[in-house]
Amino acid sequence: MPQIVQIADTLTSQVFWLLVFFGLTFFVVGLGMVPKIMGTVDLRDKQIADDLAAAQAARDAADSEEDAWRARENANRAAAQGVIAEAKAKAAKASETKLAKAQAKLDKQLAEAEAGIEAARTSAMAEIESVAADAARDIVARIAGAEIKPAAAEAAVKEVMAHG
Repeated sequence: MPQIVQIADTLTSQVFWLLVFFGLTFFVVGLGMVPKIMGTVDLRDKQIADDLAAAQAARDAADSEEDAWRARENANRAAAQGVIAEAKAKAAKASETKLAKAQAKLDKQLAEAEAGIEAARTSAMAEIESVAADAARDIVARIAGAEIKPAAAEAAVKEVMAHG
């Protein structure tokens, strides 16, 4: 067969050119392009790592800023509670003072009213005794026809009123 005889003649030539082509491809791709691609990948990895580090630093700074803000907010809230408590205490003291003044005024008015009532009661009792004594003298004069002295009638009325 002529094809088989021909293979031996061309096989070595084809293997040679195959090795030359793959060797050339290896040097061009392996030594020329791969280092550039690997450099780009390394640069990209470094940039991603730097970006992650910057993001973490920003997060840490934000967390510390938030903690500082919360501390200030808590201090402000505590100060506000203190101001509120102080205002409540002042208002309570002012109310207590006003109530004490009003109570003193009411107590004074009550004492004056009680004194007025007692004076009116005493006056009314004296008037009642006087009217009762006059009425008793008139009744005795009409019924018994006797004349009683005003002092005796007043003494009798006082004695009856003291027991009654």
